[in-house]
Amino acid sequence: MKLVSYTTKKKDRLGIFVNEKIFDLNECGVGLGLDIPNRMNRFLRGGEEMLQSAKQVEEAILAGRITSNVESSDLKLLSPVPKPTSTRDGYAFRQHVATARRNRGVEMIPEFDQFPVFYFTNHNAVFGEGEIKVEDDHLQKLDFELEVAAVIGKKGKNISVEKADSYIAGFMVMNDLSARVLQMEEMKLNLGPAKGKDFATSFGPWLVTTEELEQFKIETPNGNKYDLRMTAKHNGKLISNGNMKDMNWTFAELIERASYGVNIFPGDIIGSGTVGTGCYLELNGTWALEAKEKGNTFTPIWLKDGDEIELEITGLGVLKNKIIKSKKSRSILAKKKKTS
Repeated sequence: MKLVSYTTKKKDRLGIFVNEKIFDLNECGVGLGLDIPNRMNRFLRGGEEMLQSAKQVEEAILAGRITSNVESSDLKLLSPVPKPTSTRDGYAFRQHVATARRNRGVEMIPEFDQFPVFYFTNHNAVFGEGEIKVEDDHLQKLDFELEVAAVIGKKGKNISVEKADSYIAGFMVMNDLSARVLQMEEMKLNLGPAKGKDFATSFGPWLVTTEELEQFKIETPNGNKYDLRMTAKHNGKLISNGNMKDMNWTFAELIERASYGVNIFPGDIIGSGTVGTGCYLELNGTWALEAKEKGNTFTPIWLKDGDEIELEITGLGVLKNKIIKSKKSRSILAKKKKTS
């Protein structure tokens, strides 16, 4: 199933995407005698029972017993999970980490292969498709990051890798927008990335439940992988090309780590981290090295005001955003502090 959150200038509503149309799950459920919530978070808290109810609605639509879809010129897709209970972002693709470190002239860190890591990002700065307004400082080397996000579907603690995949409700395309100047400035203090990444993360276009990806699933002793091509286009030009199956740490392993000693909850989001070639921080470094070898110069590329970034993952859809500079902004970049 493909589940969506949308608005028609009202509060966000929960829908299902079938045959290129959006149907309101709550309203469709009423006609079938089903009590389905009208918000994604409540729906996810309902667990398997709610997923089965949504499946009944999908079957009724496909059978032609439900024909009334959402039609409005004001319809806008939100992040499928508009108000996640938390958002973690992992570091699961070795290619991205190794290449980025090589480009900076440092060796691969051995701890990468010893345990999966993640950080918490701002779960209140979540966007769906469309425009994203950013501040002046964000536009100082503004970057995208091409990722997959897993959405947790049930509560759990100290979850083993063998059971972890059953806690995933589904997957989404994820763009972890990153202000590299802010990020690198504050990470010199070994605490971050904080302000460099807490202003905007986009998800979408829908939440694809796991059974819909069965044909792409690759079972491993450490959890499932999926053979899903991942690409990015900047203003229509293809710049990134990777695959979800290349995750060196599976989502099951990330969940095992994240749930150690703490509960994870329905509506929590866990990002994969950047796929290889999936951001300009990595690409610029590679292109600069290639240019140097040929005796050429290279000017780094970053996202600018008015640019469009389009991320696509097989089976998960296309997430397209446009960068818009805020009209009123001020800088918080480092300034020399007076000493008393």
